[in-house]
Amino acid sequence: MNFKAYPDRDMLMIGLADRIASQLREAIRVDGHATFSVPGGTTPGPIFDTLSAVDLAWDKVAVLLNDERWVDETSLRSNTRLIRERLLTGRAAAATLVPLYADGARPEDKMESLAAGIAPHLPISVLLLGMGNDMHTASLFPGADRLADALSDDAPILLPMRAEAAGEPRITLSARVLRDAMHIHILITGSEKRAAIEAAQSLPETQAPVRAVLKNATVHWAE
Repeated sequence: MNFKAYPDRDMLMIGLADRIASQLREAIRVDGHATFSVPGGTTPGPIFDTLSAVDLAWDKVAVLLNDERWVDETSLRSNTRLIRERLLTGRAAAATLVPLYADGARPEDKMESLAAGIAPHLPISVLLLGMGNDMHTASLFPGADRLADALSDDAPILLPMRAEAAGEPRITLSARVLRDAMHIHILITGSEKRAAIEAAQSLPETQAPVRAVLKNATVHWAE
């Protein structure tokens, strides 16, 4: 992995937003379109705020979550809701949101149709990931019920995932899809997460799922 440390979090957010915008522009120039896959949570919020005002051909960008809780957009825990509020505003409102949730009691019931909607937008042009202190990324949690399937080289595009640390049932892009992204960025802050990602390099993927994407990733860190 490539590790990039920043003097402070403000510099991290500005620098990473600028790099992502440049890579999206290049993907659009070369391919005529781009796919931008993003995490939920509050940490990347400042990056989304900056990107939403960037002047690029957002109408040629598909935005796709890394993972989603199996809740609808009325829930405060919905990643889709967060992305609509923080990223898909201003100029970026012209982007296409590729859904990772559909109305249904269980994620298993919607897996096939959701995956079919994602397939035309692969491979991912620019992938932004977070990481938990437990070394999970997307909804690839240590100890999750379908983790081995999600880490497999022949994994499907999407998998349902349940884990004690996850709360609600989740739906997640598989490690194969994440790993195949053209550009991979991992955003972390604080000393605990720096120690975790350094430890992940020597642990098996079942214990540190983030390791599945580390080889070609750039890790962006600030205290």
